Amino acid sequence: MTLSPERYAVLGHPIAHSLSPWIHGQFALQTGQRLIYTAIDVAPEALTPVVRDFFAQGGCGLNITVPHKQAVLELLDTLSERAREAGAVNTIVREADQRLRGDNTDGIGFVRDLTQNLDVRLAGGRVLMLGAGGAARGLLAPLLGQGLQELVIANRAAARARELAGAFARLGPVRGAGYTELDGLDYALIINATAASLQEELPPLPACLLAAETVCYDLAYGHSPTRFVQWARQQGAARAYMGTGMLVEQAAESYLLWRGVRPQTAPLLAALSRASPETVNHLRQH
Repeated sequence: MTLSPERYAVLGHPIAHSLSPWIHGQFALQTGQRLIYTAIDVAPEALTPVVRDFFAQGGCGLNITVPHKQAVLELLDTLSERAREAGAVNTIVREADQRLRGDNTDGIGFVRDLTQNLDVRLAGGRVLMLGAGGAARGLLAPLLGQGLQELVIANRAAARARELAGAFARLGPVRGAGYTELDGLDYALIINATAASLQEELPPLPACLLAAETVCYDLAYGHSPTRFVQWARQQGAARAYMGTGMLVEQAAESYLLWRGVRPQTAPLLAALSRASPETVNHLRQH
């Protein structure tokens, strides 16, 4: 008897832009495993029934993306240490006893992309994180573990940024601020962890944030440069990247949790770097 492929998915809103189904399909081919991985658009009010139904129907694992990374916490039985520390989840594993365990592979995937794929030096640098939501939370502990001079969290609601900074202050030099408080400072690395790029918008940034060697990184990605990447290039950033590398690296960590093997990411990153916008758009649909 042939067993049906095990089912996985990514939940988000919106989700049509996601490359995750293609990425995990490539991982399955690379590792010789059979699985089905889909993208499911879930509005916030439908999150609970969709998650419960997915696992009730035999689903094995989920990736969770914007805007559900914190809301999903109440649906889980246990959390990994890094998910507990982040207060946000991007990976759900159905364990042998059917309990749901939440994990967070965003931080390790992000730091791996920066340090190993892009050769960005973090130690001793000042880093600016734009946004104080679930996407930002998953990156803070791994970043603070890199020996930064300072990590500044900026948010439209400055109080939320300060609250988040306070929650991670034990891990390293971090503080929160509003966007208007950033004038006069420059940064080695600026990370856009807001959802603005999904609406082709830009956070309200002052112009004087970049030094000659500043690297800018948008966690969002698309078939053409995001508004934040465009801004970074216009402001003279040394380098500006979209979040494709982080997406692939965090996906590999999720795959490891689910399947017990970590796939190679270099072939996928090379393929995506060569792909035209039309090809990338085709990958999203297949």
